Amino acid sequence: MDIAHHPVVSTDQWLQARCRLLEREKEIMRLQDRLAAERRALPWRAVDKDYRFDTPAGLRGLPELFAGRRQLLVQHFMFGPGWEEGCPSCSYMADHSDGMNPHLAQRDITLVAVSRAPLAEIARFRRRMGWRFDWVSSHGSDFNADFGVSFDAREQAAGEVDYNYARRPFPHAEAPGISVFVQGEDGRIYHSYSTYGRGVEVMMGAYRLMDLTPGGRGERDVPHKMEWVRHHDRYERHERPTTPAGVATESSCCHGRG
Repeated sequence: MDIAHHPVVSTDQWLQARCRLLEREKEIMRLQDRLAAERRALPWRAVDKDYRFDTPAGLRGLPELFAGRRQLLVQHFMFGPGWEEGCPSCSYMADHSDGMNPHLAQRDITLVAVSRAPLAEIARFRRRMGWRFDWVSSHGSDFNADFGVSFDAREQAAGEVDYNYARRPFPHAEAPGISVFVQGEDGRIYHSYSTYGRGVEVMMGAYRLMDLTPGGRGERDVPHKMEWVRHHDRYERHERPTTPAGVATESSCCHGRG
């Protein structure tokens, strides 16, 4: 953002420019509505494997994660066994969850975070962050691998993994994503949708507000643009080296913009 040399115009000129942009915004919104309808119309695939999750109430299957609702949103949270803390960017996503949860529930949707870390490690980090949303462990199950967000040593050694519907290099054993499940009229569980990479920005409402401001996201043109993100309890005490644009230069663990 170049504050010193940004154009300044009269009120009439500003209104003309704003109305031109409004037409573009409406065009994009209408396109987003059509895209959402196409997403809802996607065919489903049955989930027949008996996945088991460690929860505070004991071992539970995928159907039980629905908590009596018909639709389930899963945040694939990057937090592997033995990690000291969860991924900062996935934590940025999760910071939005508690506020959304009552509204999602009113639309027959349950939101649950799932990670491969053991439940005790999840619980410790969850307490630190002050979150209330449900977060369960898939440790010991194939769930993360089957939904394309965990990669074994053999896959990583090959230099490429199956992520975001393509073979690509990925620097970590865990990856972010969001998956959607639905319970059909027949009682069976179906997988309707998953999104990865930049698709997970749907959970990052703060980004949408940043996009309204002149400074925008303030991110550097680097492969991992979320390098500035910190766990929310570390912003004030973290001494951030900054670029002239005023953003942090330390690298984050999470995804880039693919």
